[in-house]
Amino acid sequence: MSDFVHLHVHSHYSLLDGLPKIEELVKKAKSLGYKALALTDHGNMYGAIEFYECCQKEGVKPIIGMEAYLAPGSRFDKDKDDRYYHLILLATNYVGYKNLMKLSSLAHLEGFYYKPRLDKDLLKQYHEGLVASSACMSGEIPRILRNENNYEKAKKIVLEYEDIFGKGNFFLEMMDLPALEGQMELNTKLIQLSNDTGVPLIVTRDSHYLKTEDSEAQDILTCIRDGRTLDEDNRATMNAFDCSLNSAKDIAGRFKHCPEALENTVKIAERVDLKLELNKWHFPAIEIPEGKTADQYLREQVYEK
Repeated sequence: MSDFVHLHVHSHYSLLDGLPKIEELVKKAKSLGYKALALTDHGNMYGAIEFYECCQKEGVKPIIGMEAYLAPGSRFDKDKDDRYYHLILLATNYVGYKNLMKLSSLAHLEGFYYKPRLDKDLLKQYHEGLVASSACMSGEIPRILRNENNYEKAKKIVLEYEDIFGKGNFFLEMMDLPALEGQMELNTKLIQLSNDTGVPLIVTRDSHYLKTEDSEAQDILTCIRDGRTLDEDNRATMNAFDCSLNSAKDIAGRFKHCPEALENTVKIAERVDLKLELNKWHFPAIEIPEGKTADQYLREQVYEK
C-alpha cells in the first residue's frame, strides 16, 4: 500500500457535483499506484456495489463510505436557516456497511430538508463499524473554527464526536487544497486541536474529478447544478483550486510536516475488512398476520402507505 490513501472521493453519483464514472475512477486510482480507495458520495450510497465490484476486478481495496449531511439539531427540525453540516463516514466491516445503509435510508426518510440529513442521535445508535472524519470547510468543526472563531467550542465538539464513534474512530481532516482560501489556516488549527485533544489527523483531497484539466468540465457541471452561467460573477466554483485525484507522492510532498496524518490514511485502509456476498437475493423477514396471504398483506400495505 502507498504512503497515502484517498479517503474523501466523489463520483458522478454525487449528483451534479462529482464528475468521474466509477470504472474510470477506480482505473485511475490503480494507474496512480493506489492499492485502496474510498468512495464518499454526497448523502448517498448509489455507487457502492458498482464501486465494490470494480475495485475487486482491478485489485484495489474498496472502502465504502458517504459524505453525510448532518442536521445542526434534530433531523426532524425542518425550519432552520442553518440547514446542515458535512461529515465523512467510512465502513470498516459488514456491520459498518449495514449501519451506513441504515443511516442513508433514515436520512432520506426522516431527515430530508434540502438534503438527506442525519443527526447525532442516529450516529449514536448506528456508529458501530464506522470511522468518521470532520470533512471539508462545511463540516461542523471547521465552521466553528472559521465562522465563529471559537477554539474552545470546537475542542468540545471534537471530543463529542470522539465520544460518539469511540477512541481511534474519529479523525480531524486536513485537506490538500493549498489554493483554497482559508484552508491552510484551517489545517494549522486542526493540528493544534489534535495536539490538545489527542484526536488523530488525516489528510484528504476532496477529489471531484480525475485530472487537473477536468476542472473546466467540473465548473460547467456546477453551473448546471446551480442554474448559473459561466460568465456570472459571485457563483460557486472550484476553478480556484485543484480537486483532482492526485498522486500519493505529490500529496505526501506537501505534508512532510505532518507524516502521521498521511500514515493514518493507510492505517484506516488496513483496518477495512468488508466482504459483500453479491448475486444473491437478500429479502427482509416479513411477519404475515394470521389468516392472510402474502399477496393480501402486500396489497393492504401498499394502499395504507
